[in-house]
Amino acid sequence: MDHSGTLVLIMAAAVLAPLLAHAVARWAAVPLVIFEILLGIVLGPDVLGWAGSGEVIDVLSNLGLAMLIFLAGYEIRFDQVRGDTLTRSLWAWAAALALGLGVGILLGDGFDKGVYLGTALTSTALGTILPVLRDAGDLESSFGSVMMAMGSVGEFGPIIAMALLLSGRSPARSMAVLAAFAVLTVLGVLWAARPKPPWFREVIAKTLHSSAQFAVRLVMLLLVGMLALSQVLGLDILLGAFAAGLLTRLVLQGAAPESSATVLSKVEALGFGFLVPLFFVVTGIEFDLDALLAGGSALLLLPVFLALFLLVRGLPMWLLAPRDLSRRDRSALVLFGSTALPLVVAITTLGLQDGKLEPGEAAALVGAGMLSILAFPLLGLRLRARGRGADGARMRTGTRAAAGEEETW
Repeated sequence: MDHSGTLVLIMAAAVLAPLLAHAVARWAAVPLVIFEILLGIVLGPDVLGWAGSGEVIDVLSNLGLAMLIFLAGYEIRFDQVRGDTLTRSLWAWAAALALGLGVGILLGDGFDKGVYLGTALTSTALGTILPVLRDAGDLESSFGSVMMAMGSVGEFGPIIAMALLLSGRSPARSMAVLAAFAVLTVLGVLWAARPKPPWFREVIAKTLHSSAQFAVRLVMLLLVGMLALSQVLGLDILLGAFAAGLLTRLVLQGAAPESSATVLSKVEALGFGFLVPLFFVVTGIEFDLDALLAGGSALLLLPVFLALFLLVRGLPMWLLAPRDLSRRDRSALVLFGSTALPLVVAITTLGLQDGKLEPGEAAALVGAGMLSILAFPLLGLRLRARGRGADGARMRTGTRAAAGEEETW
């Protein structure tokens, strides 16, 4: 089928996915992305064979991944991600990287393959987790602040590791390129943080509901510009997308805070309405189901990788989480933080292109990421719900006890 026919099928799957998610919501809150990926697998060459990848589809899929990471970068709030929590988050991810590289080298029987496997095990699907936390009302809580910090480092850290370890350059040259990107990004942050002239805010407000859409066009320019910068420097586009999200938040919050929510809703409509579901459906189409089910070690690796997400990524978070978190919240933090897929897809794609990963290994790793998105957030939400119920019960008991003491007195 040609690109236009494949695109029609992809968008049909994107429309069907929310309907399926709504239909099963009465029994279980299954993340939307699961249906998008499963529908892609059904449409793909290993099942119905109606859809396949191609240059145009791959470009749109990469834009969808970039938009997902961009929106994750935008959600980072510097007033929450700082101090002791940020320090703990950095140490937790550093420990996960060391543990992941060690496990990856043992599983991959060599350094090159081990780097791909180990880096993938350290990621957190923050862009997938944030909507779940927002819908559950947890994003503004103290737990949400910790999860934001841990998830931000888990999203950004692997991107840096990819630039350093998977670029094919020498470590010194990779550090120099990253330093150049960091300098340019800091210059962008300084520009974004500067007070904007009054006409800037006026143009945003006047064009917010017109065909001009100045703010949305500016956001797209920042995104495309940072993607182009990362490409010119030979870095992964995800690094540019993440930095663009950070810059966009600074620009909008500083120049037009009263319009930033509306601008973000428009950008999210473009992202979650078109590009992001396209990425996940294409992920399903390109998923090598035959390699996973062909027998041998690939299928056995799937539960191994799923357990390693919890061990490599989750164990350091459990140990280094803020001390005021209850055991139940620590467990929920581990489950949410061990959820992985977008960066797993990106890393395994690089591994396949470089000939470092076998198709079965890549399929098992992506399959484990899919299962993590299906299972871990659901379990995490249940733990958080029980925790809130227990807290509420304790508060009611304390209130009744206080009232009884007052009446006795």
